[in-house]
Amino acid sequence: MNENTDTEPTNPTDDNDFYVLRLFVTGASVNSIRAVVNVKEICETYIKDKYSLEIIDVHQQKSIAEQEQIIALPLLIKTTPLPARRLIGDMSDTQKVLKGLGISIGS
Repeated sequence: MNENTDTEPTNPTDDNDFYVLRLFVTGASVNSIRAVVNVKEICETYIKDKYSLEIIDVHQQKSIAEQEQIIALPLLIKTTPLPARRLIGDMSDTQKVLKGLGISIGS
């Protein structure tokens, strides 16, 4: 039996969704560091154990950045669940990021 009844309300379709995320950053810039911290915090709070997050430094992995046609950084790409989404910025607006990822939380 699972006695954990004090979980936060999440999207009802969340149970079957696994989020595949890639965060593109530029080295250790202030915006890049902020984006990494913010994305990790959002993921751990709202989709804990239901995501994979790959952090890609475009300076170290230029070919991946070219393949994804990166035009602005930091950039978060959600490939699954569909639809795929791209979010640009430091991810400091939690509600905007959740909406962009298609995650709704109970009110």
